[in-house]
Amino acid sequence: MRGRFDTLFGRLFGVLLIAIVLAHLLAFFWFRLYGPPPPPPRPPAGEFSGQLQPGNGRFQPRPPRPWFGGPIVPLTFQFISLIIAAWYGAKLLTRPIQRLSDAAERLSEDLDSPPLDESGPREARQAAHTFNLMQRRIQEQVKQRGRMLGAVSHDLRTPLSRLKLRLEQIEDNKLQGQMSQDLDDMISMLDATLSYLHEQRTSEALQWMDVQALVESLCENAQDQGADVQTSGHCAPLQVQPMALRSCLNNLLDNALRYAGHARISLQDSREQVLIRVIDHGPGIAEDQREAVFEPFYRLEGSRNRNSGGVGLGMTIAREAAERLGGQLHLEETPGGGLTTVVRLPRV
Repeated sequence: MRGRFDTLFGRLFGVLLIAIVLAHLLAFFWFRLYGPPPPPPRPPAGEFSGQLQPGNGRFQPRPPRPWFGGPIVPLTFQFISLIIAAWYGAKLLTRPIQRLSDAAERLSEDLDSPPLDESGPREARQAAHTFNLMQRRIQEQVKQRGRMLGAVSHDLRTPLSRLKLRLEQIEDNKLQGQMSQDLDDMISMLDATLSYLHEQRTSEALQWMDVQALVESLCENAQDQGADVQTSGHCAPLQVQPMALRSCLNNLLDNALRYAGHARISLQDSREQVLIRVIDHGPGIAEDQREAVFEPFYRLEGSRNRNSGGVGLGMTIAREAAERLGGQLHLEETPGGGLTTVVRLPRV
């Protein structure tokens, strides 16, 4: 019997059944106490009905019914009890779904979030158990990928380092330079890939951060290295993931400096959002290719290609970092020529 009411259906049916039974019992007793009096008994044959007078011992009429003795009270009780039963039944149905929704949101922000409590009706326990099993499998896959990346990084760097050493024995300087460039490209791609995958599995807590100070710091660091970088605008502190925002702006600034040789970062603050624009007057990107550059390892033909450096992951990392912050990143044409990268960060 206990197992039957250990399900959402059993609990909802039981609540509604109890509410209906209680409401009808109250109505029954209420009308029994305050309902209309029964009709008087029929007089014996040959007697006039007028002989049946109140108080002569044949029957006693009931006292007058009070004002609350009508059907209003039991009907009101029925109405209220059914409303309470419906509300509680809706809570029973939606509570497990809400718990799963909250757990899924926590999991999307942090893979190491605490598991879901496996309690409640049978269906809720089964759903929570399946969700926790899925979370453990995802965590194991991420850890396995991390171990694999570490092994690949170690196993690839060792032969690449040996090849660089053996290149010095080649007497053909032109061939040596070409092979050395290829090895440097392979090492750069390996480093960029590992950095990209590390960015994907990194999670941070939101913190209040002075975005303007961060932008000014990045510009000063670039200026110390001889780069032409300027800043403009103001921005109040914003709740962000610091490493994700730094990674996003670093990649956008490096991209602008690599292809244009200069950059300007503009800040625009409002009550709803913060706009960060990284502006350059370089070769720009055709409108039909602006979304394609966010694909991993996508290479543009023409001026923005490998000859300018990079392996095609900077814009991918920047957009995914902006999306982890709950924002958006898109590309626009700079007035007068060039590329403007716009980062929209909401104020939560």
